[in-house]
Amino acid sequence: MGNRRQRLLSQKQRNAIRETFRKERIKAAAADSFFLLIACCLGAFSTVGVMIPNGLTSGGLTGIVRIVQNFVPLDFSLLYYGGSIVILIVAVIFLGLREFRKILLLTIVFPAAIFVFEKLDLQLLEDKDILLAAVFCGVFSGVCVGLVFWRGYSFSGTEAIAKILKKKLFPHYSLSKILLAIDGVIIAASAFIFGRNIALYALITQVIISRMVDIVMYGFETKIVRLEIITSQKQAVSRYIIEDIRRGVSSMEITGEYTKNQYTQLSVMCSPRESILVKRKVAELDKKALVTVLPVETVWGTGEGFNDLEKDQ
Repeated sequence: MGNRRQRLLSQKQRNAIRETFRKERIKAAAADSFFLLIACCLGAFSTVGVMIPNGLTSGGLTGIVRIVQNFVPLDFSLLYYGGSIVILIVAVIFLGLREFRKILLLTIVFPAAIFVFEKLDLQLLEDKDILLAAVFCGVFSGVCVGLVFWRGYSFSGTEAIAKILKKKLFPHYSLSKILLAIDGVIIAASAFIFGRNIALYALITQVIISRMVDIVMYGFETKIVRLEIITSQKQAVSRYIIEDIRRGVSSMEITGEYTKNQYTQLSVMCSPRESILVKRKVAELDKKALVTVLPVETVWGTGEGFNDLEKDQ
């Protein structure tokens, strides 16, 4: 009789835990949907209501579509949809289904938001002002990208292309450098289509976008952070950091002086965006984990994405 009660109690506990996890997943999905919808609206308005009416362009897939639109008389949203789908297919072929899941949602939703704002025909500025347009385009687009990265998602754009180039051709270069080179090529190409001044305004927009992404995700903090993770899921967390985030991770055994229990502490240096992804994964694997985020002014070493120790002297 006692064993039966224990089994019933154990079953109730498991059901309660499953129900709690289900509710948490629903809350997370609702939060993701809310912030991604805001991000898509901001990004669409930035493109349709600020950039295009003032004859501007930018890097990324947006810049590519702006160039193509100069030769193909189709709406921006349709061309963007086509470019997103092409990149999505290429990403699946070269990067696998894991990357597909990250970018599928925004491949569908973001071009749809652009289409809606095209029909609404809303514009931010009363009169044409290229400098103001470049600044506010960068602000709105930066907030859009920052919200997307903060929620752990990606656009179907040049970031996927950069990941493919890194995997296939330039494994020793950081993703940020490859992405910067791609955006530079796109903006340089736009100079031949729209003129050098427009290309220079596009550079201003890209700088503002980069800064706004950092502000949205981490306020005014540094671009390098150190994560210290105390978790019971050492192997799973380490595998995710090494295989998915592609960062090195170190570990050490520590003792809680109050309980005298033994724990494993993982340490990893990464970008703010990557730290968000790691924290989300740790929360998924170990609800009782402790994650500390420490700002880092600079890092010297030969590791990818950090300052070269020999050059930075």
